[in-house]
Amino acid sequence: MAVADRVHHPASLSVPLDHGKVRCTACARYCTVPDGSHGFCFVRKNEGGRLVLLTYGVASAIQVDPVEKKPLSHYRPGTRVYSIGTVGCNWRCQYCQNAEISQERELVGRALPPQQAVRQAVRLGCAGMTFTYNEPTIFAEYALDLMRGAHDAGLFTNFVTNGYMTPEAVAYLGPQLDAISIDFKGSGEPGFMRKFISAKGPEPIFETSAALRDRGVHVEITDLIVPQVGESDEATRKLARHVVDRLGPSTPFHLLRFHPDYHMRDLPVTPTATLERLHTIVKAEGLEYVYLGNVWGHPLEHTYCPACGAVAVERYGFTIRSWNLDPQNRCAGCGHAIPIVGRPPEDYVPAFARAV
Repeated sequence: MAVADRVHHPASLSVPLDHGKVRCTACARYCTVPDGSHGFCFVRKNEGGRLVLLTYGVASAIQVDPVEKKPLSHYRPGTRVYSIGTVGCNWRCQYCQNAEISQERELVGRALPPQQAVRQAVRLGCAGMTFTYNEPTIFAEYALDLMRGAHDAGLFTNFVTNGYMTPEAVAYLGPQLDAISIDFKGSGEPGFMRKFISAKGPEPIFETSAALRDRGVHVEITDLIVPQVGESDEATRKLARHVVDRLGPSTPFHLLRFHPDYHMRDLPVTPTATLERLHTIVKAEGLEYVYLGNVWGHPLEHTYCPACGAVAVERYGFTIRSWNLDPQNRCAGCGHAIPIVGRPPEDYVPAFARAV
């Protein structure tokens, strides 16, 4: 069916209001949408007093990725995931790498019903299904049906998200989510978020990460470090302390290198020395597994045993170079249990992104 002919899908995450208005309850903006208007994300629209999702069954990006690209370093290592994105977003990141879809106001993409996506994921040898490239919370109803189908086919599910959800969205999506990568920007410093993201602050993200962790979802935290404007020592320390206190010291934490894009091409890539400095700060707060991302070949890509310091998993970028854990994922040197869910497949071969 052509994209233009598809029926707009009722949005479950919504409540009706007086005078034909409707409130969207998918993300923490809680947009109040008059009849005929869209929410901040562009893709949730009030049609006659009913909120609908315009992108249900319409994918603008489909790719097979290594799970490490999400990044997930402690969940189903060495597997491939079927990755789906749509248009629209509930943030306005001025450095967005995927602005051509996240900030797109037209409905572009190809028809991809849930059943077709699941069949394709299985055929391509994927172990999981990931929702990424734009913010998946805004297409929650589509994602939910995809996740149900994925579980029926024996696949795991994963969100790559800014975490700017509502308790309603957590309750709606949480039962079908296996793993989540929650991406803070500039360590969640409120001034940075207001200026460069058009979001008020990190509190909804803190609440989302804790609520999902409490539901048994595997949580990993990423922190995009933007040089000059988003590299605060104190903000990073505060974020690390929150993760330790609420999610636990064994929560994987990824410090990501920024590269110039979209409206912020005047800044340099994040210096390695900056990432190393913040790594020291984060470790000092008690986090046991802290990684540098987008710095291929750096020794801080590896997983180190917090008990003896040995390299438990050696990595290069999104690939696994060596696996030094016993069958129970305990350190081969000292026997300390490393909290990684799963092991690389017996036939593991390094894989890179593959467009579908």
